[in-house]
Amino acid sequence: MPVASVGLKSMSLPELGEPTVMPLIARATHEARIAALTALGVKAGLDAFAIYGDREHAANVAYLSGYDPRFEETLLVVVPGRQPRLLVGNEGWGYAELCGGPYERVLYQTFSLPAQPRDRSDALPDILADCGLKPGQRIGAIGWKPFGAGDAGFGETALDLPSFIADTLRALVGDKGAVVNAANLLMNPTDGLRAINEADQLAAFEFAATFTSQGLRNVLQGIEPGMTELQAARLMGMNGLPHGCHPMLSAGKRAAYGLPSPRLDIIQRGDPITMAYGIQGALNARAGFVAEEASELPHAIRDYVERLVAPYFAAVVDWYEAIGIGTTGGTLWKAVHDRIGDPFFGVSLNPGHLVHIDEWMHSPVFPGSDIRLRSGMALQVDVIPATGSAYFTTNIEDGIALADEPLREEIAARHPEAWSRIEARRGFMADVLGIRLKPEVLPFSNIPAFLPPFWLSRNSAMAVTGR
Repeated sequence: MPVASVGLKSMSLPELGEPTVMPLIARATHEARIAALTALGVKAGLDAFAIYGDREHAANVAYLSGYDPRFEETLLVVVPGRQPRLLVGNEGWGYAELCGGPYERVLYQTFSLPAQPRDRSDALPDILADCGLKPGQRIGAIGWKPFGAGDAGFGETALDLPSFIADTLRALVGDKGAVVNAANLLMNPTDGLRAINEADQLAAFEFAATFTSQGLRNVLQGIEPGMTELQAARLMGMNGLPHGCHPMLSAGKRAAYGLPSPRLDIIQRGDPITMAYGIQGALNARAGFVAEEASELPHAIRDYVERLVAPYFAAVVDWYEAIGIGTTGGTLWKAVHDRIGDPFFGVSLNPGHLVHIDEWMHSPVFPGSDIRLRSGMALQVDVIPATGSAYFTTNIEDGIALADEPLREEIAARHPEAWSRIEARRGFMADVLGIRLKPEVLPFSNIPAFLPPFWLSRNSAMAVTGR
């Protein structure tokens, strides 16, 4: 049942703390993932896989192998019955050994940076042939993007790999073979392998989300007018964990664009402001005004909370209360658009998506989606109004997971510290914010659904006020 009313409420966030234990993914898990992909490949009539990665597009390779490329490209070649081969450049050679994944390293120096040595590796066609790729094979190429019906008619042979790799693969298999886009086997939001996560992977996502959300919490508690954007962003306490996207914080005129990184611009009282912090496995974002109350805003938008923030927060509450195992993506889309579907709110992107090593893996949330959410899915609350007006925006982006009772018991047993934070977050959302979560919904954010419209009013945020 949708909430009847929401409003500002004085509250204190519980101290949830940061992790002291770092969940890691075992080599055996990567071996099982490669075996699962190979089995899917057999069903799909594929003879082998070539999985591409680079610094920006590391998720698929990292999911399968544990190796996330740093400066260079990489290619993981999987042929049934053979040890997977991981092609790396000069600087990836040692790092791939450290990662210790289920692969044999192969030096391919063309993946190295320009002008670095090229004197110790074979040509790519010879390396791929030695990996077990042959003429006439049907090879599944996995980059980072599956194509769909709306992508200008691209079919299964449309690849998002660099041309020098794609062309070599196509030449190797010849006219009697084929190289097809197989990214959906990993990324499909219905049954892709990465759509469903193990307990250890969910714990790793919670670990990441705790740091990203705590970083935003630090900004909300410490920001002051007169700071530069860079000084405010420093409050996030970025700790060296690999980013899943660039850090974002901007105030004033640039804030409406959402994506800018911080500069030395001075943050003024009354400025609109937005921020986001993402590391591999998590992202959190918030937006509002650098003010204590509505009277500090321009007269025409002093109904900011009533006009924008309240209906937005009500939509997010409806989203939270609707989501669960078996809920369809279309149900979530409708929950949001029933509240804020008016063009004024400017909600055009999917209101929620799957999150993984990459911040946006895919989304089951779109109009009419009959994709049913499953235990093991990690999702992001991601409802972004773009009013294009002086009302600016408001924003909650937080991560959650869905876990049935056996998976919850496994997480609690294997990762008790994370489980303690999850339970505390659920308690805050129920007891303070009035949000009724299903038992399978596990919040990963240290600012779970905490939405302060006015960032200088530290302990005033939106909550359910009536049913």
